[in-house]
Amino acid sequence: MRRRLRTSGRGRGRVQGRVHGRVHGRLSGRVYGYGLALALLLTACTGGGQAGPGATATPGASGDIVVASGRDVTGKGGIRQQLIDAWNAQQDREHSDVHARLVELPGSADQQRSQLLGALQSGSAQYDVVNLDVTWVPEFAAAHLIRPLPDALVGADVIKSVASTARWGGKLYAVPFNSDVGLLYYRRDHLKQAHVQDTDLSKGITWRQLRDLIDAVEAPGRSRPKRYEKGWTTQLGPYEGRTVNGIEAFLSATDGAGLTDENGRYTATVQQLTDGIAELRARTQGAYTLGDAVRSDEGESLTDFADGRTAFLRHWPYAYRTLHQSLTDAQLGVAPLPGRAVLGGQNLALAGSSQQADKAKELIRFLTSRESERCLLDAGFAATRESAYTADDVTCGVARTPGAASPSASPSGESADRMPRDDHGRPAYARTILLPALRRAVQRPRTPLYGAFTQTFATELGTLFTDDPPGDAELAAELDKELRKVLPG
Repeated sequence: MRRRLRTSGRGRGRVQGRVHGRVHGRLSGRVYGYGLALALLLTACTGGGQAGPGATATPGASGDIVVASGRDVTGKGGIRQQLIDAWNAQQDREHSDVHARLVELPGSADQQRSQLLGALQSGSAQYDVVNLDVTWVPEFAAAHLIRPLPDALVGADVIKSVASTARWGGKLYAVPFNSDVGLLYYRRDHLKQAHVQDTDLSKGITWRQLRDLIDAVEAPGRSRPKRYEKGWTTQLGPYEGRTVNGIEAFLSATDGAGLTDENGRYTATVQQLTDGIAELRARTQGAYTLGDAVRSDEGESLTDFADGRTAFLRHWPYAYRTLHQSLTDAQLGVAPLPGRAVLGGQNLALAGSSQQADKAKELIRFLTSRESERCLLDAGFAATRESAYTADDVTCGVARTPGAASPSASPSGESADRMPRDDHGRPAYARTILLPALRRAVQRPRTPLYGAFTQTFATELGTLFTDDPPGDAELAAELDKELRKVLPG
């Protein structure tokens, strides 16, 4: 029996075993060669009384701006902490007595959401800035737990599709910090072994073409790659990953017709749900999909793919850096996801209870600046600004220590960064694949009741992966009935 790696919640930042073991906690050493010298500030700019990442949610000391966030997928002491350290260094240069500190919330994304809701509603933790999943913004805004922000904080440089995640009810309630979008990763080595002549899929393929490539890998009489089992895998466990895959299938089948309108009212028809379920069933049929996918989250599906069990993987941008720590560019490729891809990411919002609103807004402006977004991109996140991808004069220099030398990433002097980069130090796929994917990405339903929606949606779709699944129309009717119970309209 294969030993499986267990993760919880969304699984981001929790990739364990061979893949994650090579990369966890190495960001600072890895990115010096590309201008990301933020790590030099780790010893130089931590002010007295500051807590490191992962600190418990205790009330802030006098002058502290407390930032609450989920775990940073770039590891302990990762890029978010480094950017905060850079801001603190700036405050020291300006002789300010204000510092920021990062509080990383434990648990899955759903658990983090519950912790933030409880803390802001009760006032039990003195958070000033909260890093919210894009789907949470309407809920926190409608509950008056976050404050409206000046429109000027989100300018024309922010990718249009990403900028729309920060608004609710005609007002700006957050500023995009890092984005996310579904991508298709594939094993070039598997395709080459199947005598596929062109293994560059960067221009995109359809689901039909993807199945044809899987058929080529599994052609009778042809030796299969070592450890290979099925064509592709994704995240179909009973959590948000199932919702994301379902929404991508539904929006692809209905030409982008959403389940809710801009005010969060339910608008889907039973026929649209039927078409969406049929598309999801086609994508996840057993002939092409790894059986473990129905129990997998991000961490498990990533490990399965890296181990060679599948030729294709649906995943997020951070997997590009992670996978390249164990796979070479000759083995690994990335392409746009066939059909519609869902937008993810996190936005920074100002807590309604903050007593330091002006300074907190200053911190948000710094963390989402052009230079900071370039730093996030270089570290493996999907940046939210067009300039991070297209402007070669925008570099990660916001935290550069003048005259400081860049230490090597390992005692031997060999760089630990194996991620392919372009001539300007960006991830090699950033401008040609990631940016266009973000521009085309679609949102999940926007509603203050998103928690109830995703629980209902994922639960009902779960019957599709049982031994005796209902028909498309039967499941659609049941899903429609249950969604009408939790959403207005």
